This record gives sequence, C-alpha cells and structure tokens, in this order.
Amino acid sequence: MSVAAPRVVSTQSTILGARVNGRVRGLWRRGRWIVLGFALLLVLPLAGSAAALRINYAGDLREGTQSRGKDAIWLGHAWVDGRKKDADLAAFAARIKGTGIRDLYVHAGPLEHDGTLPAARYPRAAWLIESVHRTMPGIRVHAWLGDVLATEGPEGLRLEDAASRAAVVGSARQILDAGFDGVHFDLEPLLSDDTNYLSLLDDLGELTGSRKVPLSVAAHQIDPLPALHSVNGAISGSEKWWSQEFFGQVARRVDQIAVMSYDTWMPLESLYGGYVAQQTSLALEVTPEDTDLLMGLPFFHEDDLGHHDSAETVAAAIRGTRLGLGRTDHDRERFGVALYVDFAAKEEDWAAYREGWH
Repeated sequence: MSVAAPRVVSTQSTILGARVNGRVRGLWRRGRWIVLGFALLLVLPLAGSAAALRINYAGDLREGTQSRGKDAIWLGHAWVDGRKKDADLAAFAARIKGTGIRDLYVHAGPLEHDGTLPAARYPRAAWLIESVHRTMPGIRVHAWLGDVLATEGPEGLRLEDAASRAAVVGSARQILDAGFDGVHFDLEPLLSDDTNYLSLLDDLGELTGSRKVPLSVAAHQIDPLPALHSVNGAISGSEKWWSQEFFGQVARRVDQIAVMSYDTWMPLESLYGGYVAQQTSLALEVTPEDTDLLMGLPFFHEDDLGHHDSAETVAAAIRGTRLGLGRTDHDRERFGVALYVDFAAKEEDWAAYREGWH
C-alpha cells in the first residue's frame, strides 16, 4: 500500500491534469477563434475601406478641375506682431504671383478663453493690410481667430456660455474695425451637432453681413462612414469628424468653409489621396453653391500618428481634390484649395501646388 498509494495519487493527478489541460486547450482553441473573430471584425472593414480608398484614388483627372482663382493660405502670427518686414512681403507677393490665391488667413489671435481679444496681439495689422492692398490688388486679408474649446478638457472657450459667444462676436467686430477684409475662425476640438456653434455663426453672420465682408471657418473632416464620429467618441472620448448633415448646417451659415483635410492617420499616399477625393465629394454634396468650399493642402512636415509626411503630400491632396470635384460637381465655380501653413512650407510644396492645380 505504501508503494501503491503514490501511484493512485499520481494516476488521479495525471487524469485530472489531462482533463484540465484538455479544457484549457479547448478554451484556448475557442478563445483563438473568438480573438480571430474580433480581429476579422476590425481588419476586414479596414481592409475593405483601404481597398475602396485605393480605388477612389484611381482614374483620370477631368479637364477643367483646376484653380478657379479662389484659393487661400493660412499665415502665421509673424505677419502682424512685427517680425515680418517689407522685404518679407515683397518675397511673398512674388511667391503667390500667378497662383489662384485670393484670401490670406492671418493669425491675429488667439482669443482669450472668455472670447475676448487683446488688441496688443496684432500691433502691425494696419501695416500688413495697407501693404497688401497696395502691392497685391484683389487680395483679401482675413483675421484668423481661434481658441481651444473646453469640449474634451476643463480649459478653453465654452460655447455654451452666452456671454462668451457674445464676446467672440465683439472680438470679430473689433478686428473688422481694425481694417481686416474678413474674419476666419478655427475653434477646436469642435464636436459634431454643436448647436451653440451654429448659434455663434448666426450672430457672426449678422455682423459680417452688415459690414459686407466674408465670414469663413476651418471645418473638421466629414464622417467617412455613417455616424463614425459617434462611434469614435464612444470609444476614445474624442470626436475627429463631423456628420455630413452638420457640415452642411455650418456651410449654409458662412461665406467660406475650408476643410482641414490633413492629419488623417493615412499611412500611404494612395490611401490619403483617395480619402481626400471622398472628403471632397462629401463636402460638395452639402455645401451651397453660394458658399466657397476650400479643401486643405498639407504645407507642413511632421511624422506622428495623425500625419505621415510621406503619405500626406500636396500632390496627393491635389489629385484627390480634382478627382472628387470631377466626379461630384465638375462645373462648380466657388471652389478652391487652402494651403496650411506658410511658415512650414517647403519649395516642393509650392511646386506641387503650381504644377497640380494650375
């Protein structure tokens, strides 16, 4: 017995271990299929979307899908704070001569979190406006105003506060009194379906309409898949896109809407170009004919999760823009591109813009 007992225990342990191991192996096999199933649920739609974007980037460019002379460029704060001089302006005038650039979005902010704008932030505005009007006839100088919104954190401008919205309108009035030809707003991160933002645009539109000057905004990208902004918000707590319906509601309230069609996460140039083509079509479908629609071009160079420099090229953005325009609204006149941003641009960006769009 003293010899047999350990054998019984050993045998029982072996049987029990085999059963446990069998269950573990069974669970592992089932687990692998579950994991594989979830992976396929994620990968297959992504693979399908990637294929669709590649297809969207293919095809011939339609004749006539080039500059309408309604392009814009975002300019840095150095143009109004004293760093830029006459020589800089002369060089810039030579740079844009013969292009379709008509509007300059000159950074004159940022706004304070309460919506106000200290006049000390744009001491050289009068010099810039007068010099542009004198040396570049037909070019309009807009004040680019913006701030971080308190939508994803505790700090920032709160659009739900009526007093803050009134202060933003007051800042726009102040900037127009300073001589700017228009006002351009970039408020981020701006969640889709924000009725307070629509209310602000209504109030700003009354002001700019009475002054007969353009109101323009920088716009988030449109859901590439239905309700994707809601799904992304539920998963990450952040919304990257606007619904197409909300984009249209914004576009109907402004004179110009410029899509920030960069920072798209796209890893390949073909995918990025196809994405821009899709964004162009989605925006054209809901932008009124009497509103200027501009598609953003990435005149900057970074490498991070949102922007891959080798993928988000000016050439790909222009090709995508032309493909979307040709497929959706070939004859649209109030259409252009917006270049972001002057101080980060390279010669290759300017060359791609001239070669691809003119």
